[in-house]
Amino acid sequence: MNTSKVAIVTGGSGGIGRCTAMALAQAGCRVYEFSRREKAPTPGVEHLTADMTDEQSVQAAVAEVERREGRIDILVCNAGFGISGAAEYTAPEDAHAQLELNLYGADRAARAVIPVMRAQGGGRIVCMSSIAAILPIPFQLWYSVSKAAINAYVLALQNEVRPFGISVCAVMPGDIASGFTANRKKTLREDAYGGRGGPGAVGRAGHGGRGGGAGGGGGPGLTGVGRGRPPAGLAVKQGMKAGDIDPRCEARHCFTVSDKARAIGGGVLEGLLYFGKEKGLWSV
Repeated sequence: MNTSKVAIVTGGSGGIGRCTAMALAQAGCRVYEFSRREKAPTPGVEHLTADMTDEQSVQAAVAEVERREGRIDILVCNAGFGISGAAEYTAPEDAHAQLELNLYGADRAARAVIPVMRAQGGGRIVCMSSIAAILPIPFQLWYSVSKAAINAYVLALQNEVRPFGISVCAVMPGDIASGFTANRKKTLREDAYGGRGGPGAVGRAGHGGRGGGAGGGGGPGLTGVGRGRPPAGLAVKQGMKAGDIDPRCEARHCFTVSDKARAIGGGVLEGLLYFGKEKGLWSV
């Protein structure tokens, strides 16, 4: 009898999703990744074709996992994409597409696995959110909205399904070196914004670029004051983040903790408290 946990990762063919699928496989799980096409085989991970914007496609893929394994223990809702550009120039159909995949795609997957998890007595659902959910990014308005909606969705859903032994949580990553920024759909029109909403500026002030991301820029055209620079003599390695450019241009901000750092630290603390309580380490 196979006692391994069975996991599904949506959008598992690249980036965060592929790394998550690999980590679950290395931890001993039977892992299925859902995506429209398999970019490259992932060791220990089985690909199933699924379009997260299509209800029947998602239901069919989940049913196939249940048919093969008899259970589903973990769902990671990772499928998503980004659009960038000024809100007033963003086409309604682009905004709708952003929510259709990032929010409703997660909901389709969750609704498909909940009956399976309820019948077996429990499971875990993890939704990929973003630091943009609580620190919305200018010129990535609809991406930020989609991730804020994910947070609200998770908070409500966890209280609905907790009696069935199903836990639901959101993960809010910051800057991740992946192809997310390069693959983002960009609205190039920026007439009234002086270049602030153009692809170069958004790439520097955006989310998930290679070595970039929110607050991780510093390229031409970005002004501000340096903060968080390492002291002289501290050894640094290639790829390490060594500081930020704060666009408020006030020296006092060089010596304070950023809102982003507070948000990440608060999320880590909340996670520790939650899992500590779950393990019986404390009763807070």
